[in-house]
Amino acid sequence: MSAQTEPTNLTPREIVEALDRYIIGQHEAKRSVAIALRNRWRRQQVPEALRDEILPKNITMIGPTGVGKTEIARRMARLTGAPFVKVEASKFTEVGYVGRDVESIIRDLTEVGIAMVRKEQMEQVQDAARLHAEDRLLEILVPSVNPTPGSTAAAENASGTREKFRAKLRAGELDEKPVDVDVAERGGGPMIEFMPLSGMESMDMNLKDMLSSMMPKGKKRRRMPVREALDILQQEEAERLIDMDEVSRVAIQSVEQNGIVFLDEIDKIAGRSQTNGPDVSREGVQRDLLPIVEGSTVNTKHGPVRTDHILFIAAGAFHVSKPADLIPELQGRFPIRVELKPLSKEDFVRILTEPDNALIKQYTELLHTEDVTLDFTPESIQELAAIAYQVNAQNENIGARRLHTILEKTLEDVSFEAPNLKGQTITITPDYIRKQLGTILADQDLSRYIL
Repeated sequence: MSAQTEPTNLTPREIVEALDRYIIGQHEAKRSVAIALRNRWRRQQVPEALRDEILPKNITMIGPTGVGKTEIARRMARLTGAPFVKVEASKFTEVGYVGRDVESIIRDLTEVGIAMVRKEQMEQVQDAARLHAEDRLLEILVPSVNPTPGSTAAAENASGTREKFRAKLRAGELDEKPVDVDVAERGGGPMIEFMPLSGMESMDMNLKDMLSSMMPKGKKRRRMPVREALDILQQEEAERLIDMDEVSRVAIQSVEQNGIVFLDEIDKIAGRSQTNGPDVSREGVQRDLLPIVEGSTVNTKHGPVRTDHILFIAAGAFHVSKPADLIPELQGRFPIRVELKPLSKEDFVRILTEPDNALIKQYTELLHTEDVTLDFTPESIQELAAIAYQVNAQNENIGARRLHTILEKTLEDVSFEAPNLKGQTITITPDYIRKQLGTILADQDLSRYIL
């Protein structure tokens, strides 16, 4: 995935269809995020004078855990190549986070954008970097010759020899030949850690960055095969060829225009904290979040980042609190609310089989690496779905995550013995599932802890 400076021009229907490949149901939530993404493209098409006035319509997703809230946000970010960061809002109320600067959310998002653009630009210079790496390696294998004045024979001879070695290098004939190479050391010095004072996270970050840049990055001679040396040198050359100032510029633009922040557990900061002691009040965290959601400028080590057009998606179960318990100013900045529905048994069946990354497909492919074939009968898939639905109803409802646990316990013996089952086909039937899970399902206290 690469960071884009221009919003995607996928239509809402195309976005929903792409999300359908990985997420079952929740059509209303998919439509909302699809419209939000399309509005980013639409905003870029309006006259420039009006463009800055059109603010993103932030979204609140309401629903129990495991029904697809995070996955919808994460998949839409991947689909559009947008910088994406997920943060748990409740973290800012916990002991140890007192005074933590919520602007760190935007700094983290910027780092994601930098990494995406840097990776993209590194890929673009790989051909040139490979050539430079070959030259460095050939200089070690066939050192250059300084010809005597008036004679170029030695230089021509050395050049011919070098090109012969280059042909061998590209043909892989020198892959295992040991060579001594000077490579850049990672780190460059002892790690210095600071304990930031309350509200001084930005200053602490800048101080560490400044001291880190002053640390000398030395070279270390290592002996390794030519194959490994070529890869390391190519990486070093690619880093030299990219312009980090340009990376920062493009990344910040991408973050400002396309960035997505997923604020999970927003319901945990609704209302005021009822606890005493060092916890930050919940309302206080909401008021800290308000400026970056409303639109402000956050200083990062890569430059200032405006948050006006970053899309914020808040999510929570809202079992105890409700969206109306958030402060009015924050409610107003999340005008779109969608409720995600609890998963039914039929949903579990579809989750197990339909998506491109369906769990049945994942486990089948994992065991196929051991030359073991898993054959799930249609009845067994119905049984797995029924058990997941039943356990969710009797214990805490964790949605589709329950399927991971149940499948893991069902296939535990096969996974353990797989190296000894090469060439075999293991048929998973309802009887097999009940045999594997019978004791656990019969003991409600045990199932509460294991399933």
